Amino acid sequence: MARAVPIGRFAPSPTGRLHLGSLTTAVASFCHIKSLGGQWLLRIEDVDFERCKNEYSESMLHDLTKLGLHWDGDVVYQSARQAIYDEFLTGVLHPISYVCRCSRKTLADFAKTHPKSVRTATLDTALSALSDTPNLNAPLIYPRLCLPKNDKTYRPNTQDKLRLVLDDVLGGFYDGLQGMIWDNPTKSLGDVVVKRQNGAINYILACAIDDGLQGVTHVMRGLDILPMTVAQFRLQESCRLPTPDAYFHLPLIHNPDGQKLSKQNLALPIDSTRPSVLLLEALKRLGQPTDDAMQHSSPEEILAFAIKHWTHAPLMRRQSLGVAQ
Repeated sequence: MARAVPIGRFAPSPTGRLHLGSLTTAVASFCHIKSLGGQWLLRIEDVDFERCKNEYSESMLHDLTKLGLHWDGDVVYQSARQAIYDEFLTGVLHPISYVCRCSRKTLADFAKTHPKSVRTATLDTALSALSDTPNLNAPLIYPRLCLPKNDKTYRPNTQDKLRLVLDDVLGGFYDGLQGMIWDNPTKSLGDVVVKRQNGAINYILACAIDDGLQGVTHVMRGLDILPMTVAQFRLQESCRLPTPDAYFHLPLIHNPDGQKLSKQNLALPIDSTRPSVLLLEALKRLGQPTDDAMQHSSPEEILAFAIKHWTHAPLMRRQSLGVAQ
């Protein structure tokens, strides 16, 4: 049953400043949910405390404000929610969890001696849920060496990792931009790590829990996250949380080398001193109606026009929004 007020969200990781790719995702999710009369939440996904920095979080809030992308309610910081995630891990997720103490060397040695028993994971493949083409650079699926021990005594800052066993069945959902998606996370991802050696909660679990707890109904995010979506459905069901009503996985902006525009690939940060120009560039990338005369309009005026005229049509079945110069 559809919920009364549509709720969308923008959930960046502060491992660097906003770049054109993350800005375009923010603009798309904002305009889409506002076109439905909904709320747009801002969640800072800073669970990776070794890479995330407060200065990047602050710059993101500053840039979004300058761009007229005003969020509803308080900003949620995942770094302040560790106790919530741990409660799920020691509660409803406890029966399907186990501690893995395998080192990278252990797994590499096993793969050499048991090549036929180790399958290839597809999590790092942006289009893995859309394509049958194997990715030779993908990581290996964990061969469950620690599962028979059923050890649940997690020790932080050791080799310990906490993994979950999800249902080994095919599942699917209709993506509002990419069409019908089918996946069996057990086959494509393996037993996902939800808590790392350093005690940090992995993105895949924190995101699933927070979307459920915040009542998010519409998720619009990058196509690179598509391969973990069915797994996140499974996690929400295991946590007894509601699942979003609709997903929309946006085509990506690439750099001249064909890589997804990202902070890891040294994408240039945006210059929010020219907000109207930036908004118009993002909207043009998204195939939305614009007018060159609008570069003299305020960010709020540009966004009001974009919300009124928002359409998915130019984004359907696309996998790229072009190359950033």
